[in-house]
Amino acid sequence: MQSDHIKIIANNKKARHDYHISDEVEAGIVLVGTEVKSIREGRVNLKDAYADIKNGEVFLKQMHITPYKYAYYDNHEPLRSRKLLLHSREIKKLTGKVAERGFTIVPLKVYFKNGKIKVQIGLAKGKKIYDKRESIKTREVNRELDRERKKYS
Repeated sequence: MQSDHIKIIANNKKARHDYHISDEVEAGIVLVGTEVKSIREGRVNLKDAYADIKNGEVFLKQMHITPYKYAYYDNHEPLRSRKLLLHSREIKKLTGKVAERGFTIVPLKVYFKNGKIKVQIGLAKGKKIYDKRESIKTREVNRELDRERKKYS
């Protein structure tokens, strides 16, 4: 029985607000040394990031990893494309969904799992404006209910 030690580094809150997430997949990511050091410091931003499939491989684009400040030379490019490590059956499944139904692939969070950096990606379909309003309204109602419960408990 192996216990997974997970430490979340970055969360993409905007993805859950802007998209309906239907399926989630955990993927490894190919990084260079200075990127790993920057991620350990929490210097990663997923706000405008998305994944793209090319030649049977998945690449994460627009994920900003701040250059490592202690690197003297050979620092990484902050917005470069990074390859995601997935099984071929997972890539085929993602390719099919993206092609047929108008889904897109967005990163949901970056985290350490047993010392390795992982990215959770989700199949996402864009929300309409009224869906976003509905999500905000539901969240506000739940907050009010929680406040009332705390008052009387």
